[in-house]
Amino acid sequence: MKKDKVNVGIIGFGVVGSGTAKVLLNNKNILKQRLGFELNLKKIADLDITTDRGIKIPEGVLTTDVNNIFNDPEIDIVVELIGGIRPAKDFILKALEKKKHVVTANKALLATEGTDIFNTAFEKGVEVGFEASVAGAIPIIKVMKEGLVANRIKAIYGIINGTSNYILTKMTYENMEFSDALKEAQKLGYAEADPTFDIEGIDTAHKITILATLSYGIPLSYNSVHIEGITKITAQDISFADELGYKVKLLAITKETDGEIELRVHPTMLPKDYLIAKVDGPFNAIYVDGDATGSTMYYGRGAGSVPTGSAVVSDIADIARNIQKDAIGRVPIIPRISGEAKIKKMDNISSRYYFRFSALDRPGVLSKISGILGNFDISIASVIQKGRRIGEEVPLVVLTHKAREKDVRQALEEIDKLHVVTNKTIYMRVEGEEET
Repeated sequence: MKKDKVNVGIIGFGVVGSGTAKVLLNNKNILKQRLGFELNLKKIADLDITTDRGIKIPEGVLTTDVNNIFNDPEIDIVVELIGGIRPAKDFILKALEKKKHVVTANKALLATEGTDIFNTAFEKGVEVGFEASVAGAIPIIKVMKEGLVANRIKAIYGIINGTSNYILTKMTYENMEFSDALKEAQKLGYAEADPTFDIEGIDTAHKITILATLSYGIPLSYNSVHIEGITKITAQDISFADELGYKVKLLAITKETDGEIELRVHPTMLPKDYLIAKVDGPFNAIYVDGDATGSTMYYGRGAGSVPTGSAVVSDIADIARNIQKDAIGRVPIIPRISGEAKIKKMDNISSRYYFRFSALDRPGVLSKISGILGNFDISIASVIQKGRRIGEEVPLVVLTHKAREKDVRQALEEIDKLHVVTNKTIYMRVEGEEET
């Protein structure tokens, strides 16, 4: 049934909640012109409704009782923006049980508990929008569900955490060490007081979990993601990468190889001339390789109050259109899932590698190291050794041809036991076409 307006209730009036309210209110006339009906912000529920968020909220909209949203029969769409697992999941399920549509930006909740939410939405015949859960203002969810629906997705590579990308950018261009770059990111508001989710790759893993499900129709598989953060990356490694023609990025990767899905997050060396390697600062980018389209890339702000609020409102608008046209479920929330996810074990992935050995400068050291690598079918592509300090510790950098992860781990375990190797070897995976 067509309505003069579709009513919206927001739970959570923090950074993203206030940004969403700002977009809905400031662009109210534009939205009405484009949609043909009004999106009406009827209620905002938050425990704190007195702090000034820099936006004038109409009288009677703010409430501290979330039940004023659930129990209002006129509210069509509930927007969950409090984050975390509980009580966010409870709020979403309660809204769905009351047959209200839901929009959320909660990637951690969807990646870990999304199956319950999506199944409940299917049962109740309502929709769940989650555009803002991955890459903020970049409409990557719509791209995967609609724009690339005709493609078999071959691979996705994503820089989808602005905090880590900002830190690595400062380390790259200003020769900062990790700890100093992190402090600056916190000072500027790019990093939280507790940045663990960002710098340890957890936030990125939540997002690539969602993208992998959309791409391959596999169950949400967060617990199967291989996750490494950026805390062990040093300015020295970034400098060596630069000398070899690469930049270091925290990369999310999912791709199909041999009928299995790779699902991993880790620091990665990318050729400097690759477009995605040029994405710096707090920006995000997602590179998608489709069998019909070839390579496409999507770039923009991955976080922030109003950019993320824009993504939330895009979901609200889509669902409101479907309400007006009685077309709920026109685009499935996620692809049909068949069977268990066939996630490729990390031991079995193949990649090129960067190694930085801390070795004593003595004759025969390189031959000992290369001998062990050869025993595990790891072939050396290039070597860098800076300076000569006979008998002292020096960095020895090796770039390999493609090798298997399991072989690399076993080789490094042996190499690190050599009496001429003084510290645990630092290593990174290398993506990009290998020069021949």
